[in-house]
Amino acid sequence: MLLLHNSAIRLLFAGQALYWSCAIINITLAALVGIQLAPATALTTLPLALMVLGSLFSVQPLSSFMQRHGRRPGLMLGASAGVLAGLLCALGITVASFSLFCLGCLALGAYQASMMYYRFAAQEAVSDAHKGRATAYVVAGGVLAALLAPSLLLWSRDAVGLPFVGAYLALAALAALGLALMACLREGAAPVPGSAGLAVIRQLLGRPAVRAAIATTAVGHGLMILVMNATPLAMRFCGFPVEVSAQVIQWHSLGMFLPAFVAGPLVDRFGSRRIAVLGAVTLLVSAGIAISGVSHAQFLLSSFLLGLGWNLMLVAGTTLLGEGHSASERGQAQGLMELGNGSVAALASLASGALVNGIGWGAVNLAILPLVAIALLMLLPARRAVLAQP
Repeated sequence: MLLLHNSAIRLLFAGQALYWSCAIINITLAALVGIQLAPATALTTLPLALMVLGSLFSVQPLSSFMQRHGRRPGLMLGASAGVLAGLLCALGITVASFSLFCLGCLALGAYQASMMYYRFAAQEAVSDAHKGRATAYVVAGGVLAALLAPSLLLWSRDAVGLPFVGAYLALAALAALGLALMACLREGAAPVPGSAGLAVIRQLLGRPAVRAAIATTAVGHGLMILVMNATPLAMRFCGFPVEVSAQVIQWHSLGMFLPAFVAGPLVDRFGSRRIAVLGAVTLLVSAGIAISGVSHAQFLLSSFLLGLGWNLMLVAGTTLLGEGHSASERGQAQGLMELGNGSVAALASLASGALVNGIGWGAVNLAILPLVAIALLMLLPARRAVLAQP
């Protein structure tokens, strides 16, 4: 099995698990901390939005840095930002500073940005025939996070007396372990950078496979962020306790990562576009269940399917992107994809709190419909134009 025999895949799998453990802690608690510290109700999800903005601001610089210096230094830099983030968030809660807490979430976004390149690093460690599997197996590292992080969160949140401080100190410790793992990553020489600038971006976006790949992951990621960030708030408004919200986020996380063991082989066998369409349909089913009611079971099932749809679209879109660029264009193409993901996710994070507070949980899920339609339209003209690698 690829996961067992390739040391780079194993390290990236473990690194993915550590990052998503940090993310699950923050996703579950950030809005709740925001309720305590934010000066206005509309700002309760600002820390989550800043996490996405931190990722957005970091993806292009990280991509360019890794194109020149290699994966390991860039991934180590991202994990270091995660350590700083946990410490800043813990300090912000301790001194009741919403600004410090927001700054910590912004730094956590840089860790998120570096993690999004784990799947690209995995593709570079295998042959063309196994790129779908490599992508999926690394994404599947989140399964461990989904199983372990909620229990760690519940144990650590009151571990040091002041609520939630212990959870963010645990986040810093997990990121430090991720930093140690990335320091062990071995890689070949970084590809020689090609041309940069708007001309290269226009060339890349002129290719149907690249456009479809970017649209697929951006829509899947943006919608996942929109609904996932809104879920703990919506459940709180419906009277559910934190423990129940943590369980729903756990099942959402399992939906995000567990199917990756199947998604990779499916992409390698049936092609990226077909699996991307399957992911889009899954998001529509998730929205339909969420709109139908607000019981515990409906929150749980819709959140699980939301994660599943994200997984299929991310694995398929990432693999499709690799078919549309050469090695010398790697940094530009991957940076474009992550810029698209981050831009849509930032808008989704900023909107989620206002939507839930203003027009309700159902409206958040209705927003899925037009965006999924855009992704499906972009996938129709996509062609499998595999470029010769230099």
